[in-house]
Amino acid sequence: MQESTAFICYYTKHNRNGFNALIGALETKDCFQDVKLYIFRKEGNLFSSLDSIVKRHSKVIIGFSFFTTQLWKIYPVIKKLKQKYGKRILCIAGGPHPTGDPLGTLRMGFDIVVRGEGEETFIELLRRLEENEDYEDVKGIVFMAEEGYHFSGWRKPVDLNSYPPFAVEHSLFGPIEITRGCPFACYFCQTPRIFGTKPRHRTVENICKYVKIMKGKNRTDIRFVAPNAFSYGSPDGKEVNIQALEELLESLRQILGRSGRIFFGSFPSEVRPEHVTEETLDLVMKYANNDNLIIGAQSGSQRILDMCHRQHSVEDVYNAVRLTRKAGLRANVDFIFGLPGETEKDVEITLKVIKDLVKMGAKIHVHAFMPLPQTPFAKESFKPLDKELIRKISRMISQGFAYGAWMEQINIARKIAEYLKTGVLK
Repeated sequence: MQESTAFICYYTKHNRNGFNALIGALETKDCFQDVKLYIFRKEGNLFSSLDSIVKRHSKVIIGFSFFTTQLWKIYPVIKKLKQKYGKRILCIAGGPHPTGDPLGTLRMGFDIVVRGEGEETFIELLRRLEENEDYEDVKGIVFMAEEGYHFSGWRKPVDLNSYPPFAVEHSLFGPIEITRGCPFACYFCQTPRIFGTKPRHRTVENICKYVKIMKGKNRTDIRFVAPNAFSYGSPDGKEVNIQALEELLESLRQILGRSGRIFFGSFPSEVRPEHVTEETLDLVMKYANNDNLIIGAQSGSQRILDMCHRQHSVEDVYNAVRLTRKAGLRANVDFIFGLPGETEKDVEITLKVIKDLVKMGAKIHVHAFMPLPQTPFAKESFKPLDKELIRKISRMISQGFAYGAWMEQINIARKIAEYLKTGVLK
């Protein structure tokens, strides 16, 4: 006798935080106790197990979450799945790329796309699928219908406090998402297009609840996900709320004692340069354990910063590095080369700023611009970096002043730009 529903997560290192939250949301609903969850981290394991899963279950749903940069790894997998299993499986996509390019995602072979935040949308969708009910009116999904593409409309933003940041019952732990939404809406960034421009914060009490759970399982390295760590507790995300920051960090330190480690404003989060102040740094030094801050500069040209809608100045970057180094922390500073409208003069100015920052003790994290769907820069053409610029960046890296996967990003950027222009995956 076949069991009812199987839900398979294609769980890779790039999407695990999203799946941790999604599976955690499912754990809060008793109605899904009969759904069998399978987690596969590698393509080979997925395909070697799928025959038996399809035979065992009356309904098999496979979930994917991915970024635009992963298109060329996900497409061959979904193509093979559909060729072999056809309608015996239902493939659902979510995450940044499907949200920004839902129609292109359906053309890849997916049956349903979940747009935006997945917790409430996927819970409702999975319940409807499990009970063989219609799902056409589920907010936040896109699928093919007789009349063409069907989009049921956007769902209201999720209250982070209503769902766990990870899946406790399945021991899928990771960084705690403390804030969603970003008010700055930089033109190269998908975050505000997916989560909105009004920040939503998980409460201190809610964060502490899950830190206590982690501590109980001997997981005492605590990291956070936020568009800008120093915006935590800020009503508008633009003004720093020192009181909220200290309440959070002090509460966490009380739970963890001196043996636990708090990483705040470092990977996988970052901070905006204008929010690096003596007050915010004092909190990091008093309560956290990271030896660095990741500071988002993006360009040394004020003209480019303004074109990207960054809403901070070059002087803010200098000040952030100066204060960070004075506090005894390493300053890892993000810069993006190849941004739309960038001229040789802008590059020259940026390299001068980078040279100054390196002299101040900063280390440079180099990125290449990649156009992303749903952003104002989505349709920008690929612009190869000048050979002399590549030589200078390579030299900085060889000298230990810079780091990053920027050469790989250049190759991916070329493919993304072509895809967004033609709609064809090559």
